[in-house]
Amino acid sequence: MPSHSFLDRLAAFDTNTVSDALDFLGLAGATYGLRPLWDCPKIVGRASTIQLGPKQEAKPTVHLISPVIDAVTSDDRVLVIAGGADGISCWGDILANAAVARKVRGSVIDGLSRDIEGSESVNYPVYGRGVTMISARNRVIQIDSGRPVQMAGVTVQEDDYVIADRCGTVFVPANRIEEVLDLAERITRRQDGMVAAVRAGRPVAEVMHDKEFEAIAAKH
Repeated sequence: MPSHSFLDRLAAFDTNTVSDALDFLGLAGATYGLRPLWDCPKIVGRASTIQLGPKQEAKPTVHLISPVIDAVTSDDRVLVIAGGADGISCWGDILANAAVARKVRGSVIDGLSRDIEGSESVNYPVYGRGVTMISARNRVIQIDSGRPVQMAGVTVQEDDYVIADRCGTVFVPANRIEEVLDLAERITRRQDGMVAAVRAGRPVAEVMHDKEFEAIAAKH
């Protein structure tokens, strides 16, 4: 199935449902602490991974992340940026404008952003650990891209699937996406039925019993 079909299906869910599907399958992917840095839209896309690290040499270098943005040729990319340092920005408004021009869907940073109003002004979603005003220049550089990175304790590969909303950020392994989506659809049907049951007066303790959740794994 084409990746855009998977993206359309993934976009129908929230992070809670996708996290639950990963739980049922014993997969790591849900993170804690990578939340929207302004009141931005949900993002759903495929990971372009970027690894940052401390700058060790005094000589000038290409600004971090800019080569990856320049290389984007599709409209399904989410920048997944690892290695942010405490107190130091690894995203800003010029990068946001460049990303919009390349039709990047958003950035998820295991780190901090500056110029957050600049990203908001061009409606560019940014998720991360927080905001700062301290520049990355001469402090942090890009040391790799397109390789596995660690995001809040989760390993993310290039082209993995990303969903982020007000509850946080979840990564789905590309080789398990169809299985996760199928299960997420069953979870949604089951939970919609549970909500209807509670509204109809069925005791919530009965509706939310563990056996009701375990039944989600059954294919029906």
